[in-house]
Amino acid sequence: MLTLGIPVIGVADVPRAVEFWTAALGLVASPEWESASWRTLCHADGSGRALGLMHSTSPVEPRPRLHLDLFAETTAEQEAEVERLVALGARRLDWDLYPPEPDFVVLADPDGNAFCVVDLSRAPSGG
Repeated sequence: MLTLGIPVIGVADVPRAVEFWTAALGLVASPEWESASWRTLCHADGSGRALGLMHSTSPVEPRPRLHLDLFAETTAEQEAEVERLVALGARRLDWDLYPPEPDFVVLADPDGNAFCVVDLSRAPSGG
């Protein structure tokens, strides 16, 4: 029987990606399967794997079919987290597909991979 593993992000610079994603999500780099082209990031509380970072030479997809959604509970938290992530090296993307009143902000990690910061208080399924 299969189980769902972890999301894997292709990156050009593995050490830079480790620095960004560990700081962004409070994860820790694990020695598990560590190589020049791979790092496993785990939850700091020891509860298991969270994210894989794999060296890639493929170009970044401007509109990826699969991406990460990071959740914030309130609009204020979303705004603060977006600013924190930008300070860590993310950048805001000029996203032309925003709905009229978006509940998400599209950012790119230092390698250019798009991800969203979602305000759950304004999400369609939120309160």
